[in-house]
Amino acid sequence: MGLRSRLFFSHLLVLVVGIGSLVITGKLSSPRLFVIHLEQLEGRGFNLRYVRTSLVDVFETAWNRGTFWSVVVGTSGAGILSYWLAQRIVQPLTQMEKITQKFAAGNLEERMPNSEIPELNRFSTSFNRMAASLQDVEQRRRELIGDLTHELRTPLTIVRGNLEELEDGTLVPNPEVYHRLVKETRRLERLVNDLQELSKAEAGYLPIDIQRLNVRPLLENLVAKFADQLLENGPQLVLDCPSPLPLVLADGDRLEQVLVNLLGNALRHTASGSITVRAWGDRRSLWIEVSDTGSGIAPEDLPHVFDRFWRAKGGRGTGTGIGLAISRRLVELQGGQIQVKSQLGEGTTFRFSLPLA
Repeated sequence: MGLRSRLFFSHLLVLVVGIGSLVITGKLSSPRLFVIHLEQLEGRGFNLRYVRTSLVDVFETAWNRGTFWSVVVGTSGAGILSYWLAQRIVQPLTQMEKITQKFAAGNLEERMPNSEIPELNRFSTSFNRMAASLQDVEQRRRELIGDLTHELRTPLTIVRGNLEELEDGTLVPNPEVYHRLVKETRRLERLVNDLQELSKAEAGYLPIDIQRLNVRPLLENLVAKFADQLLENGPQLVLDCPSPLPLVLADGDRLEQVLVNLLGNALRHTASGSITVRAWGDRRSLWIEVSDTGSGIAPEDLPHVFDRFWRAKGGRGTGTGIGLAISRRLVELQGGQIQVKSQLGEGTTFRFSLPLA
C-alpha cells in the first residue's frame, strides 16, 4: 500500500472512529436525556402521560434519520477532503522521487522544487544544497582529471622520448640525460604521492604522531633549504620569530609537509619582493604564518583555495589543487586551524595554529 492510500485510509479511520463514537454515545444517551426532559415538563404541569411514548418514538426516528444523513454527508465530504490532502502531500514526494532518479542517473543539474509543506520544503532545500555541492565536486573532479592528464603526459613524453633515443643510439648517455630522467620521474612521483596523501586525508587514514615539539629548528632548516633555491634576482626569504618559541603538540613530519606546501606555493607565485615566515604565540596556540608579495588571489577565489581539486583560473592556477587541501586536513588533524587572506597583485598570507603543549 502506497503513501497516498495509507494517508487516505488513516484519515477515514479517524473519521469512522469519530462518527462511531458520536453515534454510539448519542444512541445510548439521547433517548434517556429526552425522557428526563419530558419528566421535567410533566413536573411543571404539562400532561404528557398519553403521548410520552409517541414523542420518544418520534424523537428516535428523527434522530436516526438525522444521524444517517449526517454520517453520509460527513463521510463523503471527509473522504473527498482526505483524498485531496493525501494527493497534495504525495504529489511533491512523487516529483522528488523522479528528480532523485534523474540525479542518480548522473543528471546533477536537477533540483527539488519548493513545497508549501515546511518539512518537505526544508528537505528540498537540503537536497538542493547537497546537489550543488556534488555538482561542484564532480566539476572539479573532471577538471582534475584533465589537469593530471596534462601533468602526467609531459614527464611521460620526456621520459619515453629520451629512452627511445638512448635505445636507438641517437642520444649519448651522459649525466645530464640521467639527471633529466630522474627529474621527470620525481615529478611523476610527486603527483602520485599527492593523490595518495589526499585519499588518505579524506578517509582519515593519515597517521599523526603528536609530540611535544619546538618548531624553531624546523623553521630555520626549511628557510635555509628554500633559500638555496632562490635566484639572485628572485624574492628574499626571511624568518621572523622570537627565540625561544613555546612548545607545541604536533607531528614534526606532518608540520614540515604543511610548511613545504605553503613555501612552495609562495615561491611559485612570487617573482620578486619577499617571502616571510613568522611565528608567535598566544595564550592557547602557536601561530605560523607564510606571507609573500606575489601575484595574490582574487576575492572570488579565496573561499575555494582549500577545496580539493580546486584550481584558480588566474595566476595561482599552476598546481593540481591538492596541496592546500592536504595542508588544511593535516592542520586540522593536529588540532589547529588554517586561514588565508590576500590582495590581488599585492600578495598572500597563509597562517595556521597549533595547540600549545
